[in-house]
Amino acid sequence: MANSTSANNGKRDKVVLAYSGGLDTSVDIHWLQENYNVDVVAISVDVGQPEADGKEIVERAYRNGAIRADFFDVRKEFVEEYVWPLVKANGMYQDIYPLSTAIARPLMAKTLVKIAHEEGAKYIAHGCTGKGNDQVRFDAGIKAQDPDLKILAPQREWVASRDEEIDYAEEHGIEIKAKKSSPFSRDENLWGASCECGALENAWDEPPAGVWAHTVDPEQAPNTPTYVEIGFEHGIPVCLDGKRMDGIELIEKLNKIAGDNGVGRIDHVEDRLVGIKSRETYECPAAVTIITAHKAIEAMTLQREVLDFKRGIEQKFTRMVYDGQWFGGLREPINAFIDATQKFVNGVVRVKLYKGSVTVVGRKSPTSLYDTGLATYSKDTEDTFDHHAAMGFIYVWGLPDQTAARAHKTDKQ
Repeated sequence: MANSTSANNGKRDKVVLAYSGGLDTSVDIHWLQENYNVDVVAISVDVGQPEADGKEIVERAYRNGAIRADFFDVRKEFVEEYVWPLVKANGMYQDIYPLSTAIARPLMAKTLVKIAHEEGAKYIAHGCTGKGNDQVRFDAGIKAQDPDLKILAPQREWVASRDEEIDYAEEHGIEIKAKKSSPFSRDENLWGASCECGALENAWDEPPAGVWAHTVDPEQAPNTPTYVEIGFEHGIPVCLDGKRMDGIELIEKLNKIAGDNGVGRIDHVEDRLVGIKSRETYECPAAVTIITAHKAIEAMTLQREVLDFKRGIEQKFTRMVYDGQWFGGLREPINAFIDATQKFVNGVVRVKLYKGSVTVVGRKSPTSLYDTGLATYSKDTEDTFDHHAAMGFIYVWGLPDQTAARAHKTDKQ
């Protein structure tokens, strides 16, 4: 281990620790002091963790030995600068996971670097393990902003089990909330919650009830559906059932409404960046509902060629978020393209929430490309489609294949 006492008047170097108040980062304060002889600045970043008590988290960090502890509420920035771009990109990793954990990491990394500069800190530390994706997101995100900062990751060096960490905390008088009877590892924010470890490591077994904390069992959900209308402006959700609200309130309300109907449960074996497959569960009621609605309003307002081309860009953007490349040179140009596609993505989508499912049942838009006169088969509506023009169109459209069929015809055919 390094001895980090500075040559400047014997002062110890500082490390800014990404502090959640959970088991890993609580023991990390003492572990870093013990093994690196550093002063720890514990920084908690509020991205909408349920029931996050900033005052209690800060006080516990001080009691566990931090020389400074702060709790930063960045929920507004999180929604406007990170979540909404993800919605515009219909961000679903491997078409199923709405990146609830991944999308919070670049904002956390940005905050940590800012505090490190303020404190004159040499190090930034986090509680990520050597098997996870978050270590990449933090390390790469921090280094992309300041290559001179050094990264400390106690869980990568120590490689202790959860029980060993609890024993370490008891031995050194570290205040923790974790118990050995709670085997799951959780991460939560406004956009969703993830859960791993414990019984989930057997990919054949159904997830036990204890992994779900924010959604009703679909079998126990109401027997009548709930209908919600989501209003969009330039691809961003701005109102529920006609009531305009800010992003934080909208997501919180929709998390409750959709979660009460069992919507947003995800059981997924995903491909991690570090080369392994991992089984995790996610609860993302608002995220699943909003992205479903956003796709529907895009389908009504964007041309086919735009939708087709955008789909490939969406996949690239999603991978960059998942792989921790937010601060690289490609993300901003991609965002600029996606933003340009959202100019006419305006309107209202009505969704039906029922026992775990979310179904689009209606949509309307002032910039809709859906023309009833062109689409109708009804005798009661004026049909504006030129049926006779279809014959000439089909002839020209099919002409290359007709020509090839004649030219390539053989006796065997």
